[in-house]
Amino acid sequence: MAKLLRSFQVSPLLRLGRYPSFATLHSSSFRAAPEDLDRSKDGINADVNWDELGFNLVKTDYMYVMRSCQGGKFTSGELNPYGDIKLSPSSGVLNYGQGLLEGLKAYRKKVGNGFVLFRPEENALRMQRGAERMCMVSPSVQQFVHAVKQTVLANKRWVPPYGKGSLYIRPLLLGSGPILGLAPSPEYMFLVFAVPVGKYFKDRLPSVNLSVSDEIHRATPGGTGGVKTISNYGSGLKAQVEAKYRGFTDVLFLDSVNKKYVEEATTCNIFIVKGNIISTPATQGTILPGITRKSIIEIGRDHGYQVEEGLVSIDELIDADEVFCTGTAVSVTPVSTITYCGQRFQFKTGVETVSHRLYNTLTAIQMGDVEDTRGWRMEIDE
Repeated sequence: MAKLLRSFQVSPLLRLGRYPSFATLHSSSFRAAPEDLDRSKDGINADVNWDELGFNLVKTDYMYVMRSCQGGKFTSGELNPYGDIKLSPSSGVLNYGQGLLEGLKAYRKKVGNGFVLFRPEENALRMQRGAERMCMVSPSVQQFVHAVKQTVLANKRWVPPYGKGSLYIRPLLLGSGPILGLAPSPEYMFLVFAVPVGKYFKDRLPSVNLSVSDEIHRATPGGTGGVKTISNYGSGLKAQVEAKYRGFTDVLFLDSVNKKYVEEATTCNIFIVKGNIISTPATQGTILPGITRKSIIEIGRDHGYQVEEGLVSIDELIDADEVFCTGTAVSVTPVSTITYCGQRFQFKTGVETVSHRLYNTLTAIQMGDVEDTRGWRMEIDE
């Protein structure tokens, strides 16, 4: 019993510092072969039906674990077999919600061996900003990217064939040290695991249907809505569950002050299209600054659209020509209908839409089908 009280097992599903320049990170592809891994599964194809791959948990082979040492900094980590982790019942993440998560994908190259990551340094920087807000110690950009690459290589047999999906990578930063009074955790754990995935909305048509929530709110001014904390997601579950029960794909949140400005869905940012203008809510503390969102803004301007960030009212939303969502998991997903105050509004979808054009450009860059003029891709050689 004493041992049980000291610690228990939980699933891994649960300072800003100096970092190398992006040019250094992108200067060459990465090659590594961890020497201490069990190689008995090398060359054995993963037991997955790639054609039926959804967005569900699949147990892979390895995860990367790194812990902060005395002095509050991370030093070096290691690959461990995928499995449960050990946490004190009084850990900061369990008692006070000191936890951050990230999400990014690795794609198998179309030609030759190896894999491609999309803007992983942006995930690392976002985790650092979140750690500063949550009074946590975070890994450097170099440490973050190294851990992601090691995780991909150790689980390479789980990366889907080209065009069949991707390896979804989930970095976690947890307050793992024991604490009783409200204070920052004395120790932190950085963990990375990976899962092969297909489309996020697997059982959907080529577009989604959203319901607007005007009673439950995802974030409030001055809170943590602008950083990727674990607590941001649990608060939206009730609205999401109710929306799905009524037949909708997801829920769209309004601001908590005026209840008239669009913010985001539970797992993705929102865009509207009116003529040649693409608009998206500005990230001013209550909206997560998505990396796909950031990329689509740049791609949209490259295509000649006027892309604006600012307040987007519910009236502007329902008057739009098109609406689409963006995120690592959902990519660029068109919205066919939005229901607000009992009334359903319909929007353009299909191959002639702006969202389809932007989706094609984004995925072509991510998967290496076109030249990467912005240096967004990072290659990993086997």
